[in-house]
Amino acid sequence: MADTLTLFTTIGLSELKAKETLKNEALSSALKDAITQVQRVHGVSGVDKGMGTLLYSMVSRLKDTKRLAFLSDSIAQHKICTELQLTAALDFVKSHPQDPINQNEFEEACGVGIVITPEQIEDAVELVIKKHKEQLLKERYRFNMGLLMGEARSALKWADGKVIKNEVDMQVLHLLGPKTEADLEKKPKVMHLRLFKGIVRKNHLNSDLFACYSFSMLTQFKGNYNTEGYVVTPNTMSLLKKHLETTGGQIRTRFPPEPNGILHIGHAKAINFNFGYAKANNGICFLRYDDTNPEKEEEKYFTAIKDMVEWLGYKPYAVTHASDNFQKLYELAVDLIRRGHAYVCHQKGEELKGHNAPPSPWRDRPIEESLVLFERMKKGLFAEGEATLRMKMVMEDGKMDPVAYRIKYTPHHRTGDEWCIYPTYDYTHCLCDSIENITHSLCTKEFQSRRSSYYWLCNALDVYCPVQWEYGRLNLTYTVVSKRKIIKLVETGTVRDWDDPRLFTLTALRRRGFPPEAINNFCGRVGVTVSQTTTEPHLLESCVRDVLNDTAPRAMAVLEPLKVTITNLPEDSWSDVRVPDFPADETKGSHTVPFTNMIFIEQSDFREVMEKGYKRLTPEQPVGLRHAGCVISLQKVIKDAQGKVVELEVTCCRSEKAEKPKAFIHWVSQPLVCEVRLYERLFLHKHPEDPSEVPNGFLSDINPNSLQVISGALVDTSVRGAKVFDRFQFERVGFFSLDPDSTTDKLIFNRTVTLKEDPGKI
Repeated sequence: MADTLTLFTTIGLSELKAKETLKNEALSSALKDAITQVQRVHGVSGVDKGMGTLLYSMVSRLKDTKRLAFLSDSIAQHKICTELQLTAALDFVKSHPQDPINQNEFEEACGVGIVITPEQIEDAVELVIKKHKEQLLKERYRFNMGLLMGEARSALKWADGKVIKNEVDMQVLHLLGPKTEADLEKKPKVMHLRLFKGIVRKNHLNSDLFACYSFSMLTQFKGNYNTEGYVVTPNTMSLLKKHLETTGGQIRTRFPPEPNGILHIGHAKAINFNFGYAKANNGICFLRYDDTNPEKEEEKYFTAIKDMVEWLGYKPYAVTHASDNFQKLYELAVDLIRRGHAYVCHQKGEELKGHNAPPSPWRDRPIEESLVLFERMKKGLFAEGEATLRMKMVMEDGKMDPVAYRIKYTPHHRTGDEWCIYPTYDYTHCLCDSIENITHSLCTKEFQSRRSSYYWLCNALDVYCPVQWEYGRLNLTYTVVSKRKIIKLVETGTVRDWDDPRLFTLTALRRRGFPPEAINNFCGRVGVTVSQTTTEPHLLESCVRDVLNDTAPRAMAVLEPLKVTITNLPEDSWSDVRVPDFPADETKGSHTVPFTNMIFIEQSDFREVMEKGYKRLTPEQPVGLRHAGCVISLQKVIKDAQGKVVELEVTCCRSEKAEKPKAFIHWVSQPLVCEVRLYERLFLHKHPEDPSEVPNGFLSDINPNSLQVISGALVDTSVRGAKVFDRFQFERVGFFSLDPDSTTDKLIFNRTVTLKEDPGKI
């Protein structure tokens, strides 16, 4: 069994998937036979992940096992390389049960040996768009793009669907330009999502680009106390009446981070939800720091949190701190003891861990005794860990008598040495909500187990009780957001700091060049549900492209330069070429770049040997220069001693005098030498924290190619005056942002995202 488990994991199955497969005797036997067949017949000592995925898919779908060896052979010989081909192969053997199988018919039916080049896809999409051009121009983005996809797929049966979609998107964008406000005008759509037993209505406010939320059950606080789990006491209605007199029925939310780390993408959802819900209902939202743990709090985190909230476009109604209420919270704790709902306990921290802690022998100590001991705690007459104040209640998860106050002889960043006892989250959170007259305490699902203690404490003290609503937190694959783990990444030198662009902290995303509007739009797309959401990074990157297409001016940059000398231009020739900042809308401005007899192009835009489908510069094939209005033709290839091409000599002529070239390439002349940093995913696996995927821990899963630094990139002079975080689209290359490491002598650009989604990313 262990050997078979190892065999399955070596072909790319996760340990969990392999164990599940072993439970199915027929499936595991067939998979083992398929792997053995490949290894025995073809001498393959191991099966790579791509082949392993196909083998697993094949055996799990194959009905007639007598075809197992035949199909395994086809996969091993790389005749069947994609899921599309595998589906065709399975259909073929199902419809041809008789032996022998006609090999030629099989290979024809499965597209064996057919290679679809990017140029073929480009040409096919171009034909389809040309066919529907009139209707596309008329209907613009309301046109059924699925029709274009379908016709292109029909023309290229074995092409990768993702690559076709990317090409359709690019050519449609080139034809129509970015979406206008008219394109975005749609009939109001309402997305209904389960939230408890109510309905969530998710609205996108196009006017300010921020996602806002409105709950049909919550639009009026008047009925808020009828929500599930809310505890109504004899004093509830009088407390609500007083609350409404204070607030006038206004919606009030709060974003309550702990100032002990940097905000990440999950916090962006919380910020959008709390501020967005208040905004959608003409309410207010507080930024409240939960600063009750002086050991871990630093001033830099307070500043960074506020900066990120404002960077996302939200302005807090007020910035408050839990420490603002330390005196009030202490007085309420004394009142809680007097009411018989709290006591001073001397059990050690180790004894209180877990859910099966022994009952406290001090639970029934006299009220007066607890009052005296609590006062002594406040005066510093106990050592740390020698005494705590505990509440007499059982939480939803079964944990008994949570701690309300503990002793910490650590100066507080705001109150100094005034206090040596500090309240816990379970005690502080609901009471600060009550003090600030919060109407909707919106928190992530893991706090559901604290809902009963939230209501219990407010009611035990006879204070106004807000309503707690839980929603699923947002998680992204291929990353970690835990403060402890990010610190590990920094300490090991894997990343530079909390703002390393490979991380998904908000400061890192800003440094990478992600616009705040894109992050807000992403949160709006993900929406609000009770269940936890795990999303692929490419959805966020898609939102980034949508914004940058409309906002990032174009420039030309060459990452791997090849020198080109134009021999029929004088050495001192110089002309200014006008380049539109936004080619789809030239009214938005332009800039000029120099054009001389020496230019630089990408090395990949020249091939010494012509290949089928290649459209750029070759000895036999001229190419156009974008924006310059000319076509260049190769005259001479200059190589170094090692045979590497180091320079091209060409002639050029005006475009109107030359036959239209098959392609136009970007170029630079008299450029700036810049550093460019290309980022990929930091981790190799989707879930680097999952032991079944990464048994040796997340630090063993680092992608060695997550950062590539190009020190000799050439960028046109239009970027010379760029400021930190300014964003550009380098034509045909990607979207880039100016890094804070830049100096006047050396500009450094971070690649934000590629122009199109990488079809290789799943």
